[in-house]
Parts: sequence; structure tokens; C-alpha cells
Amino acid sequence: MAKAEQVRIVGDTQRAYAKQLIDAAPLGWVMKLGAETRRDAQNRKLWPMLGDIQRQVEGFATYTLDDIKLRFLNALGEELRFLPALEGQGLFPVGLRSSTLTVEQFSGLVELLYQFGAKNDVRWSEPVERAA
Repeated sequence: MAKAEQVRIVGDTQRAYAKQLIDAAPLGWVMKLGAETRRDAQNRKLWPMLGDIQRQVEGFATYTLDDIKLRFLNALGEELRFLPALEGQGLFPVGLRSSTLTVEQFSGLVELLYQFGAKNDVRWSEPVERAA
């Protein structure tokens, strides 16, 4: 076993394969097990939605897409911490990344964007669909 592998358990075959990988792993290796994080399709959907909000909602043009994403992650209820910059000039956010959201949490983020867009008459650049 030379490289790390990721196994999505969808049935008994994948479960058995994951057990084989654990049994064959060298001492000192680490196994991580958790809920599936956001899917690529969800991520591809997020950025155009953020751009639509940035272009169409008053006051959002001054923010970067990353800043807008952080505002929505905060509204989603994800923990947001700030640390002071090294030179003492302001603060920056830490510990908040959309890539670590589970599929379900990311779906909630997209639904939050849809709700916000509906309240602000955002015309989406792509068809409205649930981000599963």
C-alpha cells in the first residue's frame, strides 16, 4: 500500500474493501472515517450563485466572493473565529471552510442562498435546483 485511498461506503462490498485496507495498512498510518464532505457538483453550483448575489444585491459588490461565502457560512451557523493580523491591522477569519461541510450541510448552505436570493429578487444564472 503506497498511497492513501478514499472509500465511499455504499454497500457491503465497499465496507469489506475498507476493512482490507485497514488490515493491510502499515503501522503508523492513520485512518479517518466521517460523513462525506461536499460534492464537486455542489461546489460548482456555489460560485455562480455567489457571483449572482455579488452582482445583483445592493452592497455586495464591494465584497469578494470568498467574503460573501464566509458571510453565508456564518449565517448557516458555522463557527467563525477571528484572529488579529500580525501587524495589528485588522482581523481575519479562521477555521471556516466550505470544503469541510458535509453534503447535508452544504445543501443547507445552497438553500440559504436560494432563500436570500428570493428575498432580494436575484435572477440566477443557472436553473434553480436542489444541491444534493
